[in-house]
Amino acid sequence: MDIKISPFFSLQDQYDNLAIHTSKGIEFLDKYANFIRDRLAIETEYAAKLRRLAKNYQPKKKEEDDNEFTSHQAFRNVLKEINDLAGQREVVAESLQLQIIQGITLLSKTLREERKKCLSNGTYLQQNLSSQLSALERAKRNYEKAYRDSEKAVDNYKKADMDLNLSRAEVERYKNIMTAKIQQSDDAKNEYANQLQKTNNLQQQHYNELLPEVFNRLQELDEKRTRGIREFIIGAADVESSVAPIIARCLEGMVKAGESINEKEDSYKVIERYQSGFTPPTDIPFEDLSKQDPESSQESHYNNVQSSHLTVKGTISANRIKKRVGIFNIFGSNKNSLTADGQKEDFSDLPPNQRRKKLQAKIAELQQKIAQETAARDGLMKMKVVYEANSSLGNPMTVEGQLNESEHKLEKLKIDLKKYQGYLERANQIPMASNSPQANRNNLHNGHRVSRHSNGSTEDNNEDGDDQPDDGGSLSRSDSEDNVAQIQNGHNNNNNGSSASPESGLGTSHTSLPGSGQGSAHDNAMGEDAYYETEMELLQPLGTCRALYPFEATSEGSIPMNEGEVLQVIEIDQGDGWTRVRRLNNTNGWDEGFVPTSYIECTLYA
Repeated sequence: MDIKISPFFSLQDQYDNLAIHTSKGIEFLDKYANFIRDRLAIETEYAAKLRRLAKNYQPKKKEEDDNEFTSHQAFRNVLKEINDLAGQREVVAESLQLQIIQGITLLSKTLREERKKCLSNGTYLQQNLSSQLSALERAKRNYEKAYRDSEKAVDNYKKADMDLNLSRAEVERYKNIMTAKIQQSDDAKNEYANQLQKTNNLQQQHYNELLPEVFNRLQELDEKRTRGIREFIIGAADVESSVAPIIARCLEGMVKAGESINEKEDSYKVIERYQSGFTPPTDIPFEDLSKQDPESSQESHYNNVQSSHLTVKGTISANRIKKRVGIFNIFGSNKNSLTADGQKEDFSDLPPNQRRKKLQAKIAELQQKIAQETAARDGLMKMKVVYEANSSLGNPMTVEGQLNESEHKLEKLKIDLKKYQGYLERANQIPMASNSPQANRNNLHNGHRVSRHSNGSTEDNNEDGDDQPDDGGSLSRSDSEDNVAQIQNGHNNNNNGSSASPESGLGTSHTSLPGSGQGSAHDNAMGEDAYYETEMELLQPLGTCRALYPFEATSEGSIPMNEGEVLQVIEIDQGDGWTRVRRLNNTNGWDEGFVPTSYIECTLYA
């Protein structure tokens, strides 16, 4: 059998070094496995941190209103792509674990076992050859000793045979010794020749067949280990390459997200969100000081400035001011008429544009709920028909209760839809200009705007820039008038027939006056207690106000006033269009009540 001699056989005298080299090679393979494990841990940690990053920057619930902007939408898309990137890093880590780590572990185990067998076989061959060489060396030494002994015995016999003094018996003894030694030498020679032949045969087989096979296996083992490292390195790169297209698509998605940002569209959405619908003020009219008293003119200018400051403080920043207790809680907002976010049910506390948007969104929501509830009701009706046709499928009475409940919900949703449609219709009927500060502030019975100066003179102007009403008050009064119209049309019944004029504030509040029939006796008692507790402590005046127009009190809680009358301000307008004032009454002490903010001109104390 021909054995292909391994190139490693040229290192036959370096067997120990080859054993050390193969051991270091397997250790290097394990080192590469540890490198892949560390990289796998980094990939896993990187993916986890990417996911945590995307989660931490997800829009909060309070930021949902900003999601309509293209920049916010683009950022949300970027976060989605980051999540996808994290998923691809997890795929890389999983593939490295399954394809590389397990492959290296299996290869390392196989190589160690094969190396152990090769080294064990090589050691056995080396020991066998060494044993044969030792036997040959012993046979050679025995042969050399026997040969020297035989030569010595021959010399002794020759000397004895030549010696005439020795007897024949003595010579015969030397002859016998010589013959024995020669026989021993021949036996040792034969043994030596036999051992030499065996050693040569074994040595030839060892170096030509057995040992080359061991070296071949060692070379294959080392090449297998080297080839494995090459495949694992390429495999790790292939794992990365396999996710590269998806990562590239993620990056393309980020680029598209960035390109989707439209600054003009975002600007338009900002305008849509914050546009109030109020018209800007017109030019301030010229006041001819030669026709007025200088002191009165200065006082009028100061009053106008203070009134403007009061309007801003009393309407725009009303949510920062503590809500008034009110008399009998008439003018305070009822909790039942507020939405979850603290706004009024009909959103009358919002500017016109924002109010329309809120109402339209509410109507769309109710319509969707009605569609869902209608589908559910139709399903229950079909189920009931099936149960009635085949009672074995179910009891129709079990569906009856659910059907009644569904009908009740549907009816309630339809009522709410009709109510909000009415709100929207009234909101659409109100022109923009009517909600502007100037239009609400300047009111004439004939439709002309009248501006009154501090000296009491009246003059027709297109606008009076000094007289700015409370925005919230304008909205509250208009909604009150709408609600009054509802009351007059029969939508709201007042048991005692008390009026619900805009001055009363009842149009926007569900809280009734004591004895009005709309509240319980307990509510009336609570209202009276609150009123008398308020009266026990006389509030300090915040400033003074002058009546621009006469006002007739038509409901409890408000007080009448004459044009030009000066009153004390004890509570400023908080967004509902009413200001609490006080006047000195010689008979009853002090009279307190509410008057429309748009009917007065306020001067607050510094």
